[in-house]
Amino acid sequence: MRYLALATDYDGTLAHHGQVSDDTWKAVRRLRESGRKLLLVTGRELDDLRTVCPHLEWFDRIVAENGGLLYHPATCEEKLLAPAPAEDFVRALRAHQVSPLSVGRTIVATWRPHEMAVLETIRDMGLEMHIIFNKDAVMVLPTGVNKATGLKAALEELGLSEHGVIGIGDAENDHAFLALCASSAAVANALPTLKKQVDFVTRGDHGRGVIELIESLLTDDLAHLGPTRGHS
Repeated sequence: MRYLALATDYDGTLAHHGQVSDDTWKAVRRLRESGRKLLLVTGRELDDLRTVCPHLEWFDRIVAENGGLLYHPATCEEKLLAPAPAEDFVRALRAHQVSPLSVGRTIVATWRPHEMAVLETIRDMGLEMHIIFNKDAVMVLPTGVNKATGLKAALEELGLSEHGVIGIGDAENDHAFLALCASSAAVANALPTLKKQVDFVTRGDHGRGVIELIESLLTDDLAHLGPTRGHS
């Protein structure tokens, strides 16, 4: 077996408007039955994810908060991969009327057009943090924390190498983890910049694209791709 695991983004990839279709879940089940591992790599906070995703237990690991939190569904164990947001930073953002404002275990998130207020607050407070965009979402994490670092931590726990992983996503914050994977795909609705980075683009959008990828994995383990970054 060439690919031992699939790493997928949630919003805009596996899910459409926050929901995963029944057909997509059926494909995910077939992937699991093939013996491959399944990893979810998302910018969502874990509590928020629980409200929209009914089958978290189907994932071998979940990288949440854009790389800041690692979750093991089988044991409900959570591992922080970054420090918690500083309270004075959150207070400063609220004082600058940054709203809505979501504070997770490690991430602080808001929406455009508040990115300049966030950036100015980081600068004025002398903090070592960076902004990651996910279309209109604005996510703030410690420098060096992203989906790739989170995926690395998940793979280490599973005893897997990135050379056996294929990833799929749709937006700016997926660049890092897709570059880590041996092969990468973008769904048809992905941003043009991401489509230029990946090994191939699915014909289907959102969950239909994930189904397409899974069917290709189960049919010939993506042999039609030929040598890729991890198998050259």
